[in-house]
Amino acid sequence: MAKENTPKQKPTLFFVNKNSEPLFSKKNRALLSDPMDDNNPITVQVLGICSALAITVQLKPAIVMSISVLVVMAASNVIISLLRNLIPNRIRIIVQLVVVAAMVVLVDQVLKAFAYDVYKELSIFIGLIITNCIVMGRLEAFALGNGVWKSFLDGIGNAAGYGFILIVVAFFRELLGSGKLLGYQVVPDALYAMGYENNGLMLLSPMALITVGVFIWFQRSRNRKLIEKN
Repeated sequence: MAKENTPKQKPTLFFVNKNSEPLFSKKNRALLSDPMDDNNPITVQVLGICSALAITVQLKPAIVMSISVLVVMAASNVIISLLRNLIPNRIRIIVQLVVVAAMVVLVDQVLKAFAYDVYKELSIFIGLIITNCIVMGRLEAFALGNGVWKSFLDGIGNAAGYGFILIVVAFFRELLGSGKLLGYQVVPDALYAMGYENNGLMLLSPMALITVGVFIWFQRSRNRKLIEKN
């Protein structure tokens, strides 16, 4: 009797089948690159605007918030992707909130232990990552329907796109508003002696929206396909 040919199980790496698709295939690279431009969470999806208003007066808090969101999104996407076949549909939002809240508490305690000065500035806003629509949106729209590796890349990509905008806005607000970057004066005293003055309007919340609006205009003038058709 002839032996029945049974397909051998293909080896996997980090829950990715090595023979099906490269780890950094074109599609996987797009998960990292698209949120930086074509599908940016803030400038294209118009999500997470509150953070751009609240914590972009200085560059340092914006960088710390960007790193915090990156850690939370990457970890939460991986966990939800691992559990996606075990989560009942009717309680999926609750499970997602629990996972995100656990990651946020972990990040909050790490900041409290190792960067207390920044923690005092961001303590309220770190907690609000739990309700950040970018984080919950990616869990609901992507992690629940894709594998671990793709979900990890999606989390990294969207967090990087979000953080990029925060850092750009904070760069211009701190530079033009106080003449400093990361707390260090970069505008020379000689320029002040010639009559230059810091633009105090840049330190007000409305200027964050205006700065984001200028960036959106620049982005769409460079990438015409992002312009909505009437």
